[in-house]
Amino acid sequence: MQTLYASQGSESDDLKANETFLLKSLDSMYDLFLAQCSLLIAVHQKANDRLKKNQQKLLATKEEKNPNAKFVNNELLVLLSSNEALKSRIEDQKENLWYLDFEYVDVIFKSIIESDIYKTYMATKTSTFKEDKNFVIDIFTEIIAPNDKLYDYFEDKRLTWLDDLPVVNTAILKLLKKSKASSEGKHFTPKLFKDMDDRDFAIDLLKKTILNQTAFRQEIANKTKNWDADRITQIDTVLMELAICEFQKFPSIPVKVTINEYLEIAKEYSTPKSSNFINGILDKIIKEYTAEGKLNKIGRGLL
Repeated sequence: MQTLYASQGSESDDLKANETFLLKSLDSMYDLFLAQCSLLIAVHQKANDRLKKNQQKLLATKEEKNPNAKFVNNELLVLLSSNEALKSRIEDQKENLWYLDFEYVDVIFKSIIESDIYKTYMATKTSTFKEDKNFVIDIFTEIIAPNDKLYDYFEDKRLTWLDDLPVVNTAILKLLKKSKASSEGKHFTPKLFKDMDDRDFAIDLLKKTILNQTAFRQEIANKTKNWDADRITQIDTVLMELAICEFQKFPSIPVKVTINEYLEIAKEYSTPKSSNFINGILDKIIKEYTAEGKLNKIGRGLL
């Protein structure tokens, strides 16, 4: 979707250039994943540094000398911070975001320690792994993911990061929820693609959509004759082109799966009414294909 939207071109466009853009944007999505993980690590390190600094004060209070180290000892944050596979991937980026832009770590840390989530968590000095995990999930969900300053930072940092943020944050949340006290190795460095078939599918879908874009747009135009073309957003057009491509060129993908996927994307990236509009148009196209015997899906239950 991002690649087609960015190209705004036609079937004569350089396919290789579009493929390169697609693969770079997918790699960039993983960079964003690492940026969010390393932010959690940086916040944890700041908490540790702050605790040690307070203990070393000449006139440290009793509380500062014997602090509640529950945040610093949070088992899930310790697992993240000590995971060698994750450390290696972050170092491979050769760009220590939060060392250069440390003020965002300060902003997040301040928001955390001022939150009710933190105060409730720190009301006791000990906790189970489950409680530690729930705390990390809560601060990520309620404080880090929706932070406006962080949102603006990511928008300025990379062209595609803002659109990738909901997907990446959801992936991190799932990863945190699946974490166990025994999680180690590559648990915190999941693969970008399940396998090479996933990568090849993305490239294939892009190429086939671009090569048939004129025909797909005509299909859409035939079903939207009563609509002013200016009222149909470019995102909606791109999503319908991709869906039609899956209908026609990917016989193993069930129609319902295609429709549901693009409706979910529309809800996230387009207008409030887009999903209903797209659903209506795609439904008309499917009925026409079915009546004309043009819907060639293989396997049981794919209609």
